[in-house]
Amino acid sequence: MAAARVLSTCGRSAGRLICVRYFQACSSVHVLKPKCACLFGYPSFKYSHPYHLLKTTAALHGQIVQFKLSDIGEGIREVTVKEWYVKEGDTVSQFDSICEVQSDKASVTITSRYDGVIKKLYYNLDDIAYVGKPLVDIETEALKDSEEDVVEAPAVSHDEHTHQEVKGQKTLATPAVRRLAMENNIKLSEVVGSGKDGRILKEDILNYLEKQTGAILPPSPKADIIPPSPQPKESTIPIPISKPPVFIGKDRTEPVTGFQKAMVKTMSAALRIPHFGYCDEVDLTELVKLRENLKPVALARGIKLTFMPFFLKAASLGLLQFPVLNASVDESCQTITYKASHNIGVAMDTEQGLIVPNVKNVQICSIFDIATELNRLQKLGSSGQLSTTDLTGGTFTLSNIGSALPRFNQKGEVYKAQIVNVSWSADHRVIDGATMSRFSNLWKSYLENPAFMLLDLK
Repeated sequence: MAAARVLSTCGRSAGRLICVRYFQACSSVHVLKPKCACLFGYPSFKYSHPYHLLKTTAALHGQIVQFKLSDIGEGIREVTVKEWYVKEGDTVSQFDSICEVQSDKASVTITSRYDGVIKKLYYNLDDIAYVGKPLVDIETEALKDSEEDVVEAPAVSHDEHTHQEVKGQKTLATPAVRRLAMENNIKLSEVVGSGKDGRILKEDILNYLEKQTGAILPPSPKADIIPPSPQPKESTIPIPISKPPVFIGKDRTEPVTGFQKAMVKTMSAALRIPHFGYCDEVDLTELVKLRENLKPVALARGIKLTFMPFFLKAASLGLLQFPVLNASVDESCQTITYKASHNIGVAMDTEQGLIVPNVKNVQICSIFDIATELNRLQKLGSSGQLSTTDLTGGTFTLSNIGSALPRFNQKGEVYKAQIVNVSWSADHRVIDGATMSRFSNLWKSYLENPAFMLLDLK
């Protein structure tokens, strides 16, 4: 193996020592790049070729590090800044939350790589941040053995450094605990954690604060209820002077971002694919009775049981008979890939817009397993915390608007029944109407006679 050596180029500028490091092997200069990228606070993602997750610029003493937005995968090049957890002048430690950003797929919390002081925020709330561009400037003394450039910074005296960092240690704490410490100007490296592996708990922060100030955090103040002042029994009501209303509102223009932007992209792509529709109606009377019997059992296990788990399982059993409906074609429509997993997506209406997370491997899940996963996805979707994994990889999609219609018997009399309309849409390049009709009839039979599903369950 060729010997490696480190070359250093040094110089002085504005009373500061500036140093740029290079790693050299033989006569060629090679910048060391990792093949495994890690977003702090998230699992590692492996790539087939070298990638930069975080490219930083640093100096030896009290210099500015440009913390750049990392590549969060899925080909995402821009995100929207939804919330800042720090402000200029705040002190941060490694793994402290910096901000929350939202792409067209999911929300991600960005964490700090360095111990230091926030000197500059490059974006305001709801601004568009770009991958590879600076997110914040951090003044730090720590250097990493990675590619480093130098950014000159004004000279800062040692008296201005009011905190000392503990080198080589990683602070373990949840985002809620870090937020509590940040709001009370507590440095996590100075708190002794009592949790597993030294993890800092909320109680550790409160105990530390009590020791420092001799008091615990006060409860949030409650607004005093002021009784209305008594009105005189006899009062003269003035006659208002009538004036024509004046409307002063103005139109406003906003960029299309987040999930709306993803919807524009997917719907525009769908226009290039010829679709056909197939409609039918399903009598859910027997399924309604079955669900009423199973609801208390599921509720005792802490799970809300809806009709959707039955719809998903019936669809998965149908896909086993008609695998072409769980397939995809390449862009040139020359090859077709039959998907082994039934990752069935479910459309959800949230404050961020329409999203379609999917339940993975429905073909091996029980109805209770499906209900448990749907409860989890619904909870995360309502709070805007769905991960990229939850939103990608779907192979089949169901959307339930939820409507029931009355039923008439042969004598024309109305009787109680639970009828729902169903509408299917398929890619007409590889799927014909007869296949879609057979699948719909099989799916319908499972729901109208739920006992039939028992014959095919594995």
